[in-house]
Amino acid sequence: MTDADLAPTVQMPAVQAATATGTHGLETRAVSAWFGERKVLDRVSLTMPAGQVTALIGPSGCGKSTYLRLLNRMHEMVRGAGLAGEVLLDGDDVYAPGRLPASVRRRIGMVFQRPNPFPAMSIYDNVASGLKLAGIKVTHQERDELVETSLVRAGLWTEVRDRLKTPGGALSGGQQQRLCIARSLAVSPDVLLMDEPCSALDPTSTRRVEETIELLRGRLTIVIVTHNMQQAQRVSQRCAFFLASHDTPGRVVESGPTEQLFDSPRDERTSDYVNGRFG
Repeated sequence: MTDADLAPTVQMPAVQAATATGTHGLETRAVSAWFGERKVLDRVSLTMPAGQVTALIGPSGCGKSTYLRLLNRMHEMVRGAGLAGEVLLDGDDVYAPGRLPASVRRRIGMVFQRPNPFPAMSIYDNVASGLKLAGIKVTHQERDELVETSLVRAGLWTEVRDRLKTPGGALSGGQQQRLCIARSLAVSPDVLLMDEPCSALDPTSTRRVEETIELLRGRLTIVIVTHNMQQAQRVSQRCAFFLASHDTPGRVVESGPTEQLFDSPRDERTSDYVNGRFG
């Protein structure tokens, strides 16, 4: 599946793309999810505060990525997928009748596990493609400004400003991931979802992506899935620990401030996981 398959198609005024504040909170209330008859998440209630980074941690197969994808209605793109409960953006249910999935995905962007720029497209056009895919019409000058602003916010501008017409596929893995972040930022989302964005990167590239997350904090609400406990501690202000077993779907065992979850967890299972005793 490509970004084009997932792209929003709604028309949005250029001024809105340029002026959105991005400080909007997310909340789920008793969310459950299924793939066919198989229940993969059970009654997950979680608050992701505006302008903060919330890390989702837990062993593989406990529903973290499914949870992330249901936040911007990507879950329903899977044949046989089901959902119960509420997903609220600023108190409004993103699954409300009449709410277009494309409009939700414009406000709640996604960065995937592996960098997926359009390899033959230039760096400039990769970023600008976010505007085109979202149906946002801007003047040439506005497009130039949004491309530069997005690359600055993604921490990539100083590295590529003299080669904007070169292919995005020629960048390093870490630069490609930040290019994908810039592409998401071009439409000024309120929330950015990140599904293990550093799992395919080397330590230096990982550090640069983490620096980008720090730059974005306060401007956006960020939700990140990570298996790296040190990364969760470094980048997030809040954390949620998911757990599942072979006969029970994924649930949130514990959530709260990251420091509390790692230093003084309330549940013994949380302590065991963050200290590497299982998972």
